[in-house]
Amino acid sequence: MSTAEAKQGSGAFFGIPAFWKAQMKDWRTTVVRTSLDRLGYNIIYPYLSLYIIALGASKAQLGIITSIGMLMSGLLGPITGKFIDQQGYKKVYLIGIAFLMAAYFTYAFAQSWVWCILAMMLYYVGAGTAGHCCGTICGNCLKNSDRGKGMLICESLAAGFLGIVGPQIAIFVLVNLVHCDTSAATAHDYHYLFFIPAFLSILAFFVVQKNLSNDRRIAAPRQSYSQVLKEGFGLIRSSRLLQRWVIVAAIGTATQAMILPYIQVFASEVKGASVQTLGTMVTAQAVTSTVCGYFVGAISDKVGRKKVLYVIWPLYWLSLILLMTSKSSATLILAGVLQGFYYIGLTLAAALTRELVSPEVMGIWLGVERLIGMTISAILAIVAGTVYDTLGPYVLFIGFICLEAFVRMPLLAKMPETLHMNAGEKAE
Repeated sequence: MSTAEAKQGSGAFFGIPAFWKAQMKDWRTTVVRTSLDRLGYNIIYPYLSLYIIALGASKAQLGIITSIGMLMSGLLGPITGKFIDQQGYKKVYLIGIAFLMAAYFTYAFAQSWVWCILAMMLYYVGAGTAGHCCGTICGNCLKNSDRGKGMLICESLAAGFLGIVGPQIAIFVLVNLVHCDTSAATAHDYHYLFFIPAFLSILAFFVVQKNLSNDRRIAAPRQSYSQVLKEGFGLIRSSRLLQRWVIVAAIGTATQAMILPYIQVFASEVKGASVQTLGTMVTAQAVTSTVCGYFVGAISDKVGRKKVLYVIWPLYWLSLILLMTSKSSATLILAGVLQGFYYIGLTLAAALTRELVSPEVMGIWLGVERLIGMTISAILAIVAGTVYDTLGPYVLFIGFICLEAFVRMPLLAKMPETLHMNAGEKAE
């Protein structure tokens, strides 16, 4: 990135209000929904794995719970995508939000870790379905030259800013209302937190119901699940680029299964992090998104997605190294700051995903890509939990860094820059 390009990106930051007004209402609506979702999830995220363990689960069982949820979400991906392509995204979006609502209420009333299997299934199906609609809207409503900025507005000013607030709400509830710390916290202490995202999901449901159109893409006959799979995998078989990218994207999705469920557990159990430190680590992630997200998106719209990802991904590896070597709360929080680059990188990779195909097949492409990614992640979630329990967390974290450095990064190098791809280069 040159100095001139950096200045252009910085100057673009102040054009956000004009950029916002120039975009379609559907895109603005999904930014609001995403922001409410991030606020709610960041309230529970610092303590979710600890809550499941407090209900009696082992680390391996935590991996199984995550695996089942991801697998269910992946299996529904292709049919969700086809339904969006045929019927429009509003109805599907509302169904996804309803699943999220049910997931949070299930967590809140859980009596044992077994309840969390259902809750995790509901969560991943809901998050996958709502996210699928969100991705389709971003793919169809934003131009390539605006997509990096647009998608990272969600990550920086919207989801990022509210993501800062979420963990602080959780800290206030746990410390001032429940009067607990991680050393003595019980499942009963944590369960109060889940009611907040449940009610935020209700609010998001009404925001989408009132403001989102039902942009119907095509009129086509209904298809069986096997027919949808055949179409989706046929699309991938027709393009070497799509075949390569599903592996790159799957490794990124696997982070949610292999690493994210164990970071807070490791920080609490191995590094002795308090309730305040755990919450502040997640706040620090959101600060990174808020401060850096839009700027990085603007730069990616100038120089391309790949060049920025070459820088972003290693910053996340560095966060894991700091986590493993930390000897103080300050270092854990610094690791949290760098962990925020995972979400920025995830968003940039999602922008690249949407630029590989034409709008007419966006839904089915995102659906089959989700199926492959979630299936691989489901397998790796079980592996990760077993590795954590038997070989230890250090082996898990180092193994993941090697997977990223020696598999994912070389595959990215073989991908074209999608920023200026024309229609003839995209998969049809």
